[in-house]
Amino acid sequence: MPRGVAIPEIRQQLFAVAERLIVRDGPGKLSGRAVTSAAGVATGLLYAHFTDLDGFLADYALDRAFVVSARAATLAERAGSGEVVANLCDVMAAVPPITVMASTRLLVARPDLVDRVRAVLGDRTAGLEAVESAAAAYFFAEQRLGRVAASAEPELLAQAFVGVVQHIALTAKTGSDLHQRIRQTVTALSGGFAVIAPQR
Repeated sequence: MPRGVAIPEIRQQLFAVAERLIVRDGPGKLSGRAVTSAAGVATGLLYAHFTDLDGFLADYALDRAFVVSARAATLAERAGSGEVVANLCDVMAAVPPITVMASTRLLVARPDLVDRVRAVLGDRTAGLEAVESAAAAYFFAEQRLGRVAASAEPELLAQAFVGVVQHIALTAKTGSDLHQRIRQTVTALSGGFAVIAPQR
């Protein structure tokens, strides 16, 4: 990249490169030099936009937490329509697979980043915490509508759903089948979720 040439959306470009590296090599091997080298830019460019690597990772975690939170927030408007399990899975499918995998793996490896995200976005907003909160509220709403059994415990159902997502995000080899695996697993467990099938 020639000197003096502006790079559009450099922050998002570096975030996207970091995601690929986290999924490929794991968060433990991530470095500023690895990110800039893979992005094809000068090493100093990362530090021109972020205080240090920790600052870069905190901003990445914050950016992706905002994306996940925004998608999770759409669950509320789905109550009473479609199928309960499909609604949950469709919301997760709206988040790019690599984002689910990379952000989950990073926050597990760097739990200190969770506090930095919470300090900006508020409690229950970092990573899959936002999904869990939104899913619990969604299950409560569906329960009031009679689409989830009265005996079910919405908060535990939300934990089970997020547990599935987290396990698959941490163990998937590629992002190509992430959402399909989530959908298949959650569907298989839907009896335990006490979900009532819609009337035909």
